[in-house]
Amino acid sequence: MLLISTASLSLLGLIMVFSASSIYSLESKGATYAVVLRQILFLIISIPLAWVLSRFSLARWKFIARSGVIISIVLLILVQVIGKSVNGNRNWIDLGIIDFQPSEIAKFLMILWAGYILAKRERAGAITTNVITLIAPAFALCIALILMGRDAGTAAVFAFILAGLLWVSGVRLGVFAWFTTLGFAGIAALILAAPYRMARFAVFLNPFAEEQYKNVGWQPAHSLLGLASGGLFGVGLGASRQKWGNLSQAHTDFIFSVIGEELGLFGTLVTIALLSVLMFSIFKIALRAKDPMVRAACAGIGCWIAIQTILNIGSTLSLIPVVGVTLPFVSYGGSALIATYMGIGFVIGAARRDPAIFDELKKSEHKWLR
Repeated sequence: MLLISTASLSLLGLIMVFSASSIYSLESKGATYAVVLRQILFLIISIPLAWVLSRFSLARWKFIARSGVIISIVLLILVQVIGKSVNGNRNWIDLGIIDFQPSEIAKFLMILWAGYILAKRERAGAITTNVITLIAPAFALCIALILMGRDAGTAAVFAFILAGLLWVSGVRLGVFAWFTTLGFAGIAALILAAPYRMARFAVFLNPFAEEQYKNVGWQPAHSLLGLASGGLFGVGLGASRQKWGNLSQAHTDFIFSVIGEELGLFGTLVTIALLSVLMFSIFKIALRAKDPMVRAACAGIGCWIAIQTILNIGSTLSLIPVVGVTLPFVSYGGSALIATYMGIGFVIGAARRDPAIFDELKKSEHKWLR
């Protein structure tokens, strides 16, 4: 399930990135296939990287995990020092050939580090130790650095990853409720502190409102128009009308809308089903893991993919304000694709270390699976 869902989503992503980006690519790059070629290049990098990482020993992962928080904080500080702004968010570093988004790699590294810390706590028998004080301060620092670059969407992903890790760590329900309430209060404060966030929040329930439609309501409104016009089986692959300048970020934040318009309700349900199978397989592997670090890190990776899926599709359907996060494996984005495949590599490695699974893999005719 893990391999098939990942491969299917990656293939779907290539097809839909090509379709959704064709007009933008022609206008900005001079060729309809320029953007999808970059996505293919990122995929060529990501798949072998995941295969290599899946062969890492647990000792090597623990070595990486110990320094995960330091690397993450250094990367996020580096963004504020030498980074550049894209669409108002300072979260990119220009490497010349490509732009690199350190916060994507930091998601994976912070999950590894948190898994290592939680496992250390479990092995020491310090179950009564306040788990919030162990991992929340480091996550809070990362979130603060990301918010300095005005990237509220990525900050929200970090916050929900932290919440998921606290939940799987067995934190008491009362403490968890208090912590999440505090978190939502912080989100409310961020919304109130920025007029553009207030505008997005005010419009998401009715993006067609006359006074907002041509302003902050434009993206969610045309996202809904695309989904509504798709019907049951869509208007046909490549035939989207919204991508012709009406729907900005059609190949990144709003690719789900293009899927709905071109492939219809059927296409959106297949996409959701594939993502659901992927998340189910990750959590299933996490539950089977014997090592506490592997168990926590796999659960964290599952939470990461789940929250990005919810935030992306929720924004597309105008169920939540637009937060600007990608749909895992489907949206265009090199840093996001590589980081997510790193997470999948870790999960595959966790599965291979399961004695029952490894015995079955040894019997496989496909040597690359062994």
